[in-house]
Amino acid sequence: MRAWVNGQMLPDPSAPAVAIDDHGLTVGDGVFEAIKVVDSVPFALTRHLQRLARSASGLGLPDVDDAAVRRGVAAVLEGEPMPLGRVRITYTAGRAPLGSPRVGGEPTLVVAASSMEPAPETTAVVTVPWPRNERGALAGLKTTSYGENVRALAYAEERGASEAVFPNLAGHLCEGTGTNVFYVVDGELRTPSLASGCLAGVTRALLVDWCGAVEVDEPIEVAERASEVFLASTTRDVQGVSRWGDRELPAPGPITADARATWAKREAEHPDP
Repeated sequence: MRAWVNGQMLPDPSAPAVAIDDHGLTVGDGVFEAIKVVDSVPFALTRHLQRLARSASGLGLPDVDDAAVRRGVAAVLEGEPMPLGRVRITYTAGRAPLGSPRVGGEPTLVVAASSMEPAPETTAVVTVPWPRNERGALAGLKTTSYGENVRALAYAEERGASEAVFPNLAGHLCEGTGTNVFYVVDGELRTPSLASGCLAGVTRALLVDWCGAVEVDEPIEVAERASEVFLASTTRDVQGVSRWGDRELPAPGPITADARATWAKREAEHPDP
């Protein structure tokens, strides 16, 4: 792993680098992005930085310095070959007294890069009993307040799955902990709209454009009975779902396979679509 913090490369990325009173650490007052790296080149960097800026604005953080973030990304990817990896950008409110109020200090910007293994072609998911709040202050923002996701993933792993899927308060399909969900009903590829409270995934947006998915909000039970299901995310790309709860599914099904092929082709055409 290589790490860059507030403009400086860390000689030892495992060494302490963030203050113990950083608001991102004490109360989760921060936002982040995870970006796929292919042959040392970040994929869809511009889209990710645009979403980082939207999340920061939604959380009421100071404007993100786009140029500084790009310098950090270049620094952690320089001089070390990375066939497949990820860059993690974390932006917090910075130091503050212990407690919830902010003091308007300098924000903290961390950029780190590490290698990763390709995701398996298929996986299993479960529905968790805790709904997403599509009307909450953090709905649709990619924040560091991830405790709910950690708990949901533990629930899924206890049941032999790698991802947990949330309904929202309306009982409609929302999202996974770190994925958007696509499913097939009567031959039509569908995914929840952003009004569901799901994250505006970068991979999701490209797949909607490239594969013509229909955005629709409907009960999660419709998706649980779908003929095909796949997950989409920066680290999974297009990953077929072979089991949802106790129900086995064909994976990858024909529409999932087409989406995977389309993704692989279009991703290779341009690193920053």
